[in-house]
Amino acid sequence: MTRISFEFFPPQTLDASFRLFETVQALAPMAPEFVSVTYGAGGTTRKLTHEAVSTIRRNYGLNVAAHLTCVDATRAETLEIADAYKAEGVTEIVALRGDAPKGATRFTPHPQGFAHAAELVGALAAKGFKVRVGAYPERHPDAADARADIHWLKAKLDAGATSAITQFFFEAETFLRFRDACVREGITAELIPGILPIQSWEGAKRFAQRCGAHVPGRLDEGFTVAARDNREDLFALAQCTTLCDRLISEGVPALHFYTLNRPHLTREVVRALGLAPELALEKVA
Repeated sequence: MTRISFEFFPPQTLDASFRLFETVQALAPMAPEFVSVTYGAGGTTRKLTHEAVSTIRRNYGLNVAAHLTCVDATRAETLEIADAYKAEGVTEIVALRGDAPKGATRFTPHPQGFAHAAELVGALAAKGFKVRVGAYPERHPDAADARADIHWLKAKLDAGATSAITQFFFEAETFLRFRDACVREGITAELIPGILPIQSWEGAKRFAQRCGAHVPGRLDEGFTVAARDNREDLFALAQCTTLCDRLISEGVPALHFYTLNRPHLTREVVRALGLAPELALEKVA
């Protein structure tokens, strides 16, 4: 059966805390292979991320991969965070370069910090962590071209990462072309497509603009019509389920869902795909 995993972000208010843990509680029965917790731009949620990772692992028994970045910290500070995770029994980390701090236009390494994600991966792998990294099926805004994205991905994998989770995309062909390009460059590690169930089409388009994801005109038109008919949730469910089904049919063994701390649509997609544990038991019976 196709493996699934979920991404959450750390809460910054009491109401957001309730929403996060309601989301975790709703999705934990889906039996994810792992869940990840993000790390805010510029390391702004460092403490909150740690608290969320610890609480989810302790209270829900899930395998939690903590995000860790190179931004605005020395090597010693970054590895101190990793050591604290290891002391709590966390064995997986999603290692990322990270976005530039607020107010900065481009990432600039800390003078005593890791220069890029590949350096961070090497240090974490040496400490015995299972390391996952990011990948970009469409050109990263800072990359010279698509080939550069694959070059950096290969460098991170060669440094010790075991798999890569992609940025979200709207069309299966985007991921499949990227997967083929990676194979041509000798990459054999698992590429896990990042899936964004669309809670808000306007919000999804803003995310896409920031990360360079292409927005298909047919989706823009479809969500416009769905909004007019008050059927956005149904259209979003159909869009995401169709995308995932195509990926599964092309041999993709795992899917990583960006939940935005809202469980309903992700849960319905997993069920529609027949990947929920209770559905598997029904088939056996």
